[in-house]
Amino acid sequence: MSFMRQGYVTAPVIGVLWVFVAAVTVSVAMSFATGEAFRPSLLYSVIVGAPLGVACIGGRYRVIILAVGCAGFALLTMLGIGPVLSDGTGILARALAGLLLGFAVCWPLLHFLDEVHPGAMTRHVFEDAVIRFLNGFGYVFFTAIVFIPFYVMVMTSFKNQSELIQNPLDFSLDLSQGWGLFRSYVELFADFNFGTYLLNSMIISVLTVFITLLFSVPGAYAVARLRFKGQAVLSRSILLIYMVPIIVLALPIYIAFSMTGLRNTILGILLIYPVTTIPVALYMLQGYFRGLPAEIEEAGLMDGLSRLAVIWKITLPLSLPALASVSLYVFMIAWNEFLLAFMLLDDPGKFTLTRGIASLNSSEIPRQHLMAGSVVATVPIMVIFLGLERFMTKGLTAGSVKG
Repeated sequence: MSFMRQGYVTAPVIGVLWVFVAAVTVSVAMSFATGEAFRPSLLYSVIVGAPLGVACIGGRYRVIILAVGCAGFALLTMLGIGPVLSDGTGILARALAGLLLGFAVCWPLLHFLDEVHPGAMTRHVFEDAVIRFLNGFGYVFFTAIVFIPFYVMVMTSFKNQSELIQNPLDFSLDLSQGWGLFRSYVELFADFNFGTYLLNSMIISVLTVFITLLFSVPGAYAVARLRFKGQAVLSRSILLIYMVPIIVLALPIYIAFSMTGLRNTILGILLIYPVTTIPVALYMLQGYFRGLPAEIEEAGLMDGLSRLAVIWKITLPLSLPALASVSLYVFMIAWNEFLLAFMLLDDPGKFTLTRGIASLNSSEIPRQHLMAGSVVATVPIMVIFLGLERFMTKGLTAGSVKG
């Protein structure tokens, strides 16, 4: 380990590793963006990364290294001897790939090796450089995991059947088609009744949130504030329902709903969805209610308010962050639920979005329509989550500390 703490050893190793990570990332990005074949080269990553890592020691000459690095990577890529290789692609595409690679390599390396110096380093400096590299790799890796499937889904939805047959791996866009790029979305709502699916999912998700809060708020308050026999057992066993996989209950639910006439009805879905969301809502809210000062509620009781009035006028206004986070979480569960909808709904007029998307997964329906349906189902919940994420985070953490 003492050998690795030498600056002239740590810097080349991190340089080689990061150049290869960047080369893989740029190769994938350029292949998706242009539809042409780009591939990373481990050999050239070693040849280029080692001296570049040494040059970035101490973070010196940032502007010079960044400018020379971008220009050098662009030149090497155009000559076909860089960490990103491509056969038969245009010179402009290769130049762009080189510029992207240069920036993606030099700027992070200057940050990773900012405190590294030649010769022996302290353990703190060495570990700091390694942690910075691992953080950078983590950001790239997890961003790729999240972004690539979504990118493929969106780009495929803009294709037509002939383009998919000709080259299924070409995810570039033909902007000359203009509004014709959105033909799959138009056909989705015009021919596949997706407007009804969207409306059904919205209604079911909103009503599920309402029903869940209607039962979970008084239940969580009772567990958190009232004293009764079996309170501790109930508090600890709220989430036991999640120990039973829903697939185990699928057949009994199907039989019971068929016998009672609830199968293939919106009412049946509204009865079963809250069963899966109320336990987690109870668990989240009871922790928050315990964190609220009991003295405020006791003052309301002394002023003549009933227990329900105290909940309505005092507890709920103070619990808005928790209610917002629970509502968002429950809405996401109901919006994305598939198994119960697939099992209980057969009438296309009552399909939810997830059930409607499953009906598009057929050899008779073009693949771009399935991808367009997936985009329609994903984008609204993504926008809602990103818009309200701060409330969800605040609600989840606010009840973690009493006082």
